[in-house]
Amino acid sequence: MRPVLIYDGDCGFCTTSVGVVQRLVRPRCEAVAWQHADLAALGVTAERARYEALWVTPAGRVYGGAQAVAKTLLSAGGLWSVVGAVLRLPPARWAAHGVYRLVADHRGRLPGGTAACTDVRRPCLRPLTSGSWPPAEHAGRLHRRLHLHHPMGRRPFSGLSRRRPGQPRR
Repeated sequence: MRPVLIYDGDCGFCTTSVGVVQRLVRPRCEAVAWQHADLAALGVTAERARYEALWVTPAGRVYGGAQAVAKTLLSAGGLWSVVGAVLRLPPARWAAHGVYRLVADHRGRLPGGTAACTDVRRPCLRPLTSGSWPPAEHAGRLHRRLHLHHPMGRRPFSGLSRRRPGQPRR
């Protein structure tokens, strides 16, 4: 059994991107739109498949987002595998995650994007219930990591100053 790359088949940007990657990079995997995949057999929820591209190994391990891209590149071999390996290491991993989220959140505005691309709600607006992704045991960590406690996300420069209001500058 080969690894499976799951993507959004309704999104023109995603479909075009997967086609380009298959033609130029030639990863050793099967690329399937989540709308046509047996998600239950792969151990993936439809909600998570809508949220990000997924890489499912033959052993059933699931990687999402930028790590799915890195695994796709690693499977191709050659210089692509070097790029994939770099994307798995910090700080490139952190940058790749940020770029992936930026592209994924705005894919409806990119070339090939359709109305279906903008149908996905952002993760900060999605309630974290026991039946949703991510699993409840990760919800607290994800909550802190994505700063979901503030409706607009983390306030800019909130952690840079330790000066209290009314306190003189040094």
